[in-house]
Amino acid sequence: MGFYLFQGRYTAASMKAMIDNPQDRKQAAAKMIEAVGGKLHHMFFAFGSEDIYALIEAPDDKAMIAGSLIVGASGAMSSGSTTKLISVEDAAESMRMAQKAAGSYAPPKA
Repeated sequence: MGFYLFQGRYTAASMKAMIDNPQDRKQAAAKMIEAVGGKLHHMFFAFGSEDIYALIEAPDDKAMIAGSLIVGASGAMSSGSTTKLISVEDAAESMRMAQKAAGSYAPPKA
């Protein structure tokens, strides 16, 4: 399972709906994420360019794509993006791989 950071901005209609009918959006998001095999660890509303941030654990990229398709098709968000997060352990392993393979790369020459 991998970790992903979802950032999203609600539409004006979604904001109005949440004002007219306050609701637990974390519970709704968790249910959908669980349906694609993942787990919602944290969800935050925020000031700034994005309205929400969510830390999600999912079995693979396909599960995250499925979740993105569901959210996108709902019309609730005006924009969103997903960042795949890399563990410190995987990054260190990648550094060791790069160290071993570094000599095989030739940069462009003028």
